[in-house]
Amino acid sequence: MPLPDVEILTSYVSQIFRINDVTVGNTREWAVRYRGRLLSEDTVAAYDQLANAVRAFNLTPLFRKDDDGGQVIFLAQSFAESRINGRILVNAILFILTIVSMLLTGVEIPPGAAPVDGSFSLSYLLLNILSGWPFALSMMGILFAHEMGHYIACRIYKIPATLPYFLPAPIISPLGTLGAFIAMRGVPKNKRILFDVGVAGPIAGLIIAIPVLFIGLSLSSLGPIEHAPAGMSGILEGNSIFYLFAKYLKFGRLLPQPIDTGGLSQGMYWIRYFLSGAPVPFGGLDVQLHSVGLAGWAGLLVTALNLVPVGTLDGGHVAYGLFGAKARKIFPFAVGALIVLSVLPPLLTLSLESFNSSWILWMILLFWLGKVHATPLDDITELDAPRRVIGYAMLVVFILLFTPIPMIAY
Repeated sequence: MPLPDVEILTSYVSQIFRINDVTVGNTREWAVRYRGRLLSEDTVAAYDQLANAVRAFNLTPLFRKDDDGGQVIFLAQSFAESRINGRILVNAILFILTIVSMLLTGVEIPPGAAPVDGSFSLSYLLLNILSGWPFALSMMGILFAHEMGHYIACRIYKIPATLPYFLPAPIISPLGTLGAFIAMRGVPKNKRILFDVGVAGPIAGLIIAIPVLFIGLSLSSLGPIEHAPAGMSGILEGNSIFYLFAKYLKFGRLLPQPIDTGGLSQGMYWIRYFLSGAPVPFGGLDVQLHSVGLAGWAGLLVTALNLVPVGTLDGGHVAYGLFGAKARKIFPFAVGALIVLSVLPPLLTLSLESFNSSWILWMILLFWLGKVHATPLDDITELDAPRRVIGYAMLVVFILLFTPIPMIAY
């Protein structure tokens, strides 16, 4: 469609915008640019008014902030949103495969039934697959709630989005899954909508994960941390502040509880163990975690990963809503913090045994998802007070759930 008379477009823009200058671009990025300032503080209504006015010309307004503190409106050719395939066969197949993968992962092994080499035949796992339902139901419930939180928010705001894709991983992951995701096929209208879509998943997931964790802890018992049999390896789940507190509420002690602290004060011991996972406190007490508790712990870990305040992660949407373009400065700070945290334990202990590769995984995650930011159509509208409160609360939740060493192998 050819660009309409600029004077006609300007007449619409001038109803909501005090125009300082007009530039005709006729580029793929934008057709007309207006510099100035909005006439009303109700930026949401102003955007809707202009969007409705120029829709007939196949144009979409883009509200932006200028480098000098001013405001800019671009009128850009409307982009075609990706169509959502109505068939959900792929979603259904992945959903079923993930359930099977989690059932296999959660198979209950009777005491004394484990082979000497720690391996189980596929036939044994398949014959006992239904015993894995407590873990599968708990883990799938958490992931399903998280992704449906995003999906329902997209539906409320009429943003095209796929149904959740679940990722089975019966061998690669000790949890039987690599998580799940939905794909948005449209651009959120403003920061508030971007924020709501981003925060809906973690909140919905936590509503399920926290009760699941406490149910799992109630089904768990305390026992000694023993060396793994020859030819086998063991794994301890890592601590977050919240997980440490949850175990304390149930068992009345900080876990794992070492036999001794190696001459360190309790505070210094826990700082070292929290950041490095070393040394493994063999002989000390720890939770012999029930599979339901493992699912709850994993749900908290997944939430923490999603709340990392960078890029296209849920936490990145929260940070962008709170801080705008300044949120991009979090990325180099986060990478630098991870580098310091990865080298600090070996320097303090003068031993490479205190280095944990989990820090490398955190950095890979940041570089994978942390450099790209979703920008809404209206980048001028700020979060309202209730959303800002929720946003800062979610940053606190991230700190409480952050697990420096997700899994400690020995």
